[in-house]
Amino acid sequence: MAWVTPLGAAMAQQLTAAERAAVVASVWAEARYNFAYWDRVRADWDSALVANMRLTAEPQSDLLFYRRLRRFLALLGDGRAVVIAPPALRSRIARPPLLVSAVERRAFIMNYAENDEMRVARPQRFAEILAVQSIPTETWVRDSVLPEISAATPADRWQRAVTWMLQGDKGTSVHLLVRVPGEEPRGLSVTRSLSLNDRWPLDPPAFEVESLPGEIAVVHIASLADEDVVRQFDRTFPDFAQVQGLVLDLRRTAEGRTDYAYQILARLTDRPFPAVRWRTPEYRPAFRAWNVADSATTWYGPAPGTVAPRDDHPPYGGPIAVLASSATAGAAEDLLAAFRATGRGVIIGEPSGGSPGDVAMFALPKSWGVQFSVTRHEAPDGTAYAGVGVKPDIVVSPTVKDVLEGNEPALDKAREYLQSGRSR
Repeated sequence: MAWVTPLGAAMAQQLTAAERAAVVASVWAEARYNFAYWDRVRADWDSALVANMRLTAEPQSDLLFYRRLRRFLALLGDGRAVVIAPPALRSRIARPPLLVSAVERRAFIMNYAENDEMRVARPQRFAEILAVQSIPTETWVRDSVLPEISAATPADRWQRAVTWMLQGDKGTSVHLLVRVPGEEPRGLSVTRSLSLNDRWPLDPPAFEVESLPGEIAVVHIASLADEDVVRQFDRTFPDFAQVQGLVLDLRRTAEGRTDYAYQILARLTDRPFPAVRWRTPEYRPAFRAWNVADSATTWYGPAPGTVAPRDDHPPYGGPIAVLASSATAGAAEDLLAAFRATGRGVIIGEPSGGSPGDVAMFALPKSWGVQFSVTRHEAPDGTAYAGVGVKPDIVVSPTVKDVLEGNEPALDKAREYLQSGRSR
């Protein structure tokens, strides 16, 4: 990202070279002893430490250091890994109020939040972004954005990069070349106005339900981070009396807790189901004295368990289809794996993001922070899905044609599946 930092901002709250080195060393150490997926790391973590320690000695703004630290952490290949900058620096990093999404590796404006600028510009939905700052979009994403993106699969990495590709210094303008179907390309200039400290106004509701013909209920879950999503599910479906088919849409679910996922799944079956397996690195210093493998191959984890169906509400026994995408990650992937083990229905869409596991946040010097996966999760039958995702039973990937025409091929396939199940 070709960011231009205002002089005043560049001079504010500057870390010293020693402080930068302390942050980098802390990131290296915390990951070295706590990250759960070392077998998937393709980079030499120790060499990366040496290279980044050299870079910390160079004069640089805190913003440049932040970007370099993101590149360092991205080497883990963990979609849950995040560099957490201090609040003062986060207030200086912003993006325009545009929801940008990748479809077939092309960038489209899907929506925007109104402010004074947007009310005048009125960017059209489904306009394709052809260039950013006069650089072709694919080149901009590949060279300036992708190296800083933490993700476990190429599909998720590209989607995340497109989502964040307009990020830069707050208050600066970013110039786009956009094309609306059937029209000539035109320029669009937008201001980076929403900082990392601001609430993002284009996030979908954590829980939303729509009804389709044939008494089919579509439950959209965007987050499993709060137990309220379980309460909303229970309030919406006290007994499933009016539901003949259920679609559980997890295509945008990336954060949350696995126990909330289990509480929802436990309403969709009347039998106990196996939980996903988990383990976490266990470091034993004495092993090094005995020349025995350290925490990279030594683990703590409980025996595989089961989850009982809930008895506080009646279960749903009808047909179910679950929708997934490359953005489905974390607890939602555990839900996919456990759902498959129940045998209650099919998964439709794309392989998930391949970033399961519980996340821990580690405090770093000078109010910085970092987080990444500290537990290793596998399907109840032992199948690993970190780095590859949970594979759908029916593969459906949206195309540019689908987006431009307003089609929902995964949802259409789910309706077809539910209707065929009821007709048997």
